[in-house]
Amino acid sequence: MSGHLMGVYNRAPLEVDRGRGARLWGTDGTEYLDCVQGISTNGLGHAHPLLVEAVKTQAEKLWHVSNIYKIPGQDELADMLTEASFADVVFFTNSGAEAVECALKTARKFHSANGQPERIDIYGFDGAFHGRTYGAINAAANPSYTEGFGPKMEGFHQLVWGDREALEAAFQSPTTAAVILEPVQGEGGCRETPVEDLRWMRQMADDHGVLLIFDEVQCGMGRTGKLWAHEWADMAPDIMAVAKALGGGFPVGACLATTEAAKGMTVGAHGSTFGGNPLAMAVGRAAFGAINTPEILGNVAEIASYLKQQLNGLAERFPDVIVDVRGKGLLIGMKLIPNNREFMGWARDENRLLIAGGGDNCVRLLPPLNLTLDEAREAVERLEQTCEFARGKIKASA
Repeated sequence: MSGHLMGVYNRAPLEVDRGRGARLWGTDGTEYLDCVQGISTNGLGHAHPLLVEAVKTQAEKLWHVSNIYKIPGQDELADMLTEASFADVVFFTNSGAEAVECALKTARKFHSANGQPERIDIYGFDGAFHGRTYGAINAAANPSYTEGFGPKMEGFHQLVWGDREALEAAFQSPTTAAVILEPVQGEGGCRETPVEDLRWMRQMADDHGVLLIFDEVQCGMGRTGKLWAHEWADMAPDIMAVAKALGGGFPVGACLATTEAAKGMTVGAHGSTFGGNPLAMAVGRAAFGAINTPEILGNVAEIASYLKQQLNGLAERFPDVIVDVRGKGLLIGMKLIPNNREFMGWARDENRLLIAGGGDNCVRLLPPLNLTLDEAREAVERLEQTCEFARGKIKASA
């Protein structure tokens, strides 16, 4: 292994070689059932033929020009996204963090365009994750991500998740620009914001001229069983960041907004060299078209129901291992008693099952949205074996 990579990752001892669907193979030939999928990114699994063909076809025509020209595919994908959402306009990015940055800038620009430049305050929540750029880490305000990077950026504030009294005060402040949240937190431990809270936030935002920003980078694109997680609450934000499954593994992100919310984003206000490039647009159109179907969304509902039932059964059988099962759709979390990092290692090394970590000592299951029932059964069997192994470890250390 090269010693020249910046040491910012605590990588698992697995060198990957290739993938297909829900399967991933290491360079040593070991086969794994992959319930991480690039952290909710490969919505259709590894190397889906439709996406492979989209990339191949476009790669033979045009890779990159510049946003100073009209780029093939941007209008088409923007139309697909707006027709299937609350939004009127789209800005394409290369990642979820970039989409969040655009969302934050859009919110502040909105108030500036309205003659209220003092409205700069952005309120986020503990447990949130919005990416690794300066704006994104300050919006989430997780100390482990902000420490050592200088003073906090002005105008960013963190609230305790579920503290309605503090949130109400934030909405009422005359300097508040926006509230940003994930309808279902991913990194924060798969915490789902209750439907009634989302509806209340919408009303408060309307009453006080505050914008709602939803980060659906992880929980959007069909992950919860509806195309967008906020649809469960029958309401909508003003601005939304999406990415991950939008490209099915290819770097694509987007910031969606209403015409009103984006009123300040005029010529020169924002830009991107690679955002919305022809390759990204080709694979984005293919991925979005495949995911936004009754078949895929129905499969998410069916498989999620089965997994939740089975995992709750495991929690009953292994109360010394699993505290509870949480999340929405195929963004599933299990809060554990043993260390979640150790549990991930046991699942990987002993049972060839790949699962993700999360806050609140959770592990996450983020399988492809087209996971089959047989593959779901296999995942449960391997989790059961991992729980048995964990129980043995717990007893041995007692």
